[in-house]
Amino acid sequence: MIKKLHDIGLRSEHAYIAAVVSIGLSVGTWATSLRAEPGTGLDRADRWGIFIGEWAPTFFGLGLALSHYEQTEGTLFEQPRGNVEQLREKASRGTAAG
Repeated sequence: MIKKLHDIGLRSEHAYIAAVVSIGLSVGTWATSLRAEPGTGLDRADRWGIFIGEWAPTFFGLGLALSHYEQTEGTLFEQPRGNVEQLREKASRGTAAG
């Protein structure tokens, strides 16, 4: 699974960013739910914050797994190549060969 994620372009730094964003979303969701639904009380706001807060450890774990894979493959410091770059390379090989 980690190899497939790496092959489609997901890198460890993407997972780490998602983890940090989920922590911010957790606090933001808690605060929004607390203000938006004052009649439901603190319990509902806490549940929303905890629900989104549980994503962070998953993303951090995924980031660690991807980082380990990148280290073993030697691609830890390699920049991911976008589809446009791959298409340009294929096009240049096609015109050079023909």
